[in-house]
Parts: sequence; structure tokens; C-alpha cells
Amino acid sequence: MVSLDNVTIENENNIIFSNINLNVKSGELLFLIGKTGSGKSSLLKVLYGDLPLSSGQGSILGFDLNQLKDRQIPKLRRKLGVVFQDFKLLPDRTIYNNLSFVLKATGWKEKNKIKKRVIEVLDMVNVISNHNKYPFELSGGEQQRVAIARALLNYPELIIADEPTGNLDPDTSHEIMQLFSKLHQGGITLIMATHDYNMIVKFPGKIYQCNQSKLNEVVAKK
Repeated sequence: MVSLDNVTIENENNIIFSNINLNVKSGELLFLIGKTGSGKSSLLKVLYGDLPLSSGQGSILGFDLNQLKDRQIPKLRRKLGVVFQDFKLLPDRTIYNNLSFVLKATGWKEKNKIKKRVIEVLDMVNVISNHNKYPFELSGGEQQRVAIARALLNYPELIIADEPTGNLDPDTSHEIMQLFSKLHQGGITLIMATHDYNMIVKFPGKIYQCNQSKLNEVVAKK
């Protein structure tokens, strides 16, 4: 599903990662950990096509990251969902219109099918009653649930989450992680950057540490 082989990632001539390797199989849950500035977000940006590889070989969901063209990025992003720390909801649209906008932008045409899918994903994350509200009317946890619903719209094989609990209190963070765990158990592959080590213990998966331009698997203590 994801393969990086001897990959180097640079940003403005600064080496973020040097000769790293990563393989993610279908159905896995993978955590990226590391200090602020260690490159977690940059690695995720490479995976969803926002940052190019400097060298090495990489692929995701059948797309060659070395040959990825701008016109291919929307196609890639239809096959994966991305969840951000700051939600990135459109403030001038209702929750329903935030999600319907994404479906229209990714090629959905029929109003009935759009409505059905929006209602389905909002129900999956338990915010269906808020679909006519605006983002500012929701709590942080509710906004993140909407952001997860948005990531689910196009039936993704993979969800990439960049510090999805970073702006939430501990109880709400746990609720969001339970939701991610439920999605993972339903068959969705998850790659998540996080600094919340308590959550990693409660929701075990593979752990990779970003440190000094390297990416190393961490073997959890039993």
C-alpha cells in the first residue's frame, strides 16, 4: 500500500530525512512519533502528494511518487483521506455543505447520491444532528469528527492523520482515537503522526520514530 525505498526528503535545501525505508501493508495501523520539527508532517506531505521526493523510490496506492504529476494528485486524494490537526473546515459553509462540496469537487454529480453519502459518513462519526450548523458552532471534538467524516467520503483505502488530537483535551482525544480504532477494525489502513504517547499505548500499532533525519521502527515493550 505504501513503499519508500532509500528515500531522501528535502525542504528548501534542508535535509528532513535521509535514505529512509517504510512499508505499510493493507490493514495496518502505523504511528509516526518524534519531537516537533522532526519531520512527521513532511513525511505525510510526501505521501499525499504535497511534497516531492528528493531521491529514492516511493509509491502509494499504486501511484509512483517519483513520477506523480499535478493532474494526478486529485486522483490520488480520492483514494485516501487526510485529517489535519486544525480541522481545515470551510468556515462559511454548513457542515453538510463542507462535505457536499468535497464530493462535487471529486466528481460526484447526482444530488441524491451526494446527500446519501454525506448523511452516511456523518452518521458514522456520530455528528449527524449537527449537519446544518457551521464549524464555529461545534466543539473541537465535533469539528474533528466532521473532518474524519470528510476523509471517509470517497471510501478511502488509507487514512493519513497529522496530529489529529493535537488541539483536543485528553477526554476528547480518547474519543477521537476510539473512532479511529473503530475505522481501523473495519479494514481501513491508518498512518498517524502523534506526540500523544498515552494514546499509542492504548491503541497499539506499529511505531516509527522520526529523529535526526532517520526513521526507525520502535519495538514496544510488553
